[in-house]
Amino acid sequence: MSFRLFRQRLLVLLLLCPLLAAAHNRDELDAHVHEAIHELYRTSAAARELGAKARGMLVFPRVFKAGYGIGGEFGEGVLLTDGRTVDYYNIASASVGFQLGIQRKSVVVLFMTDEALQHFRTGEGWKVGVDTSVAIVTLGIGGEIDTDTLQKPIIGFLFSNRGLMYNLTLEGSKISRVAR
Repeated sequence: MSFRLFRQRLLVLLLLCPLLAAAHNRDELDAHVHEAIHELYRTSAAARELGAKARGMLVFPRVFKAGYGIGGEFGEGVLLTDGRTVDYYNIASASVGFQLGIQRKSVVVLFMTDEALQHFRTGEGWKVGVDTSVAIVTLGIGGEIDTDTLQKPIIGFLFSNRGLMYNLTLEGSKISRVAR
């Protein structure tokens, strides 16, 4: 395959990210959400403990990112409180720079305090890194989460079917409430 053809196909996939990540209905999205939570808890016992203490949990089970110089990312998710879906959201971002390829990940954001959850829910939209800071989990020896992260009001997990992903960020991602 020629480089030009590869680039064209990659750009088509970039444009299709929203279609790849979109669930067809609420039931399908809810099923993907519960699968993602199960996968996170299977990967990390500490995530299970934090999830039980969280005041709210924002889950994006399928976030697709594609790029070739210009990149984009999109996913749909839900906000859970007390284990029930209360709102639907999407996450999107765009970037420019050295990047090549396609990736799928899951994102879980835990709101550990009532204040953090309320701030998120009352906003029109939420841009990570501008409106708030999310402590991205990195696991240390033995799979333990460092104590500094445990003190944060908002904790984020980025993972795939291969486990937690390292050196990733949510900076610049826009999270918006959507009607479903």
